[in-house]
Amino acid sequence: MAEFSHIDKNGNAFMVDVTDKNITTREAEAEGYIGMSEECYLKIMSGDMKKGDVLSVARIAGIMGAKRTSELIPLCHIINLTKVTVDFLKEAVPDNPRENMRYIKAVCRTKCEGKTGVEMEALTGVSTALLTVYDMCKAVDRAMEITEIHLVNKKGGKSGEYIRKQ
Repeated sequence: MAEFSHIDKNGNAFMVDVTDKNITTREAEAEGYIGMSEECYLKIMSGDMKKGDVLSVARIAGIMGAKRTSELIPLCHIINLTKVTVDFLKEAVPDNPRENMRYIKAVCRTKCEGKTGVEMEALTGVSTALLTVYDMCKAVDRAMEITEIHLVNKKGGKSGEYIRKQ
């Protein structure tokens, strides 16, 4: 079993020293879903939500969230991201869909040239995007459900490539 990298021999949390690591291209992709009522889904798709274009605002929020990850997650390094994208797939279906819910899938991709990975940035970006959808639509559907947020893949660094198994 792997050791926790952010805990010392005495059980104290600390920020990992990446000084001696090589600078490499690092990429990560994370995804998650938000389920909602048919009414809410149709309002988002038709642009009829009172707060505006939900997915455009959520895309910007996701990008901003990825960029600010080190301010939110205490032991994350500050990353100089070179690319962040947030995309939405409509008519998506998670592994365990709930009856009477329509889903939108959010995907965040991050990239940098650095000494540590960008997985947390991708996960924070997708989470922030989905939370923004919830915030903009809660007047129509408070029963929305954010689900199945996970890392899809990552590339770069000493540990190499990771691809999530289906």
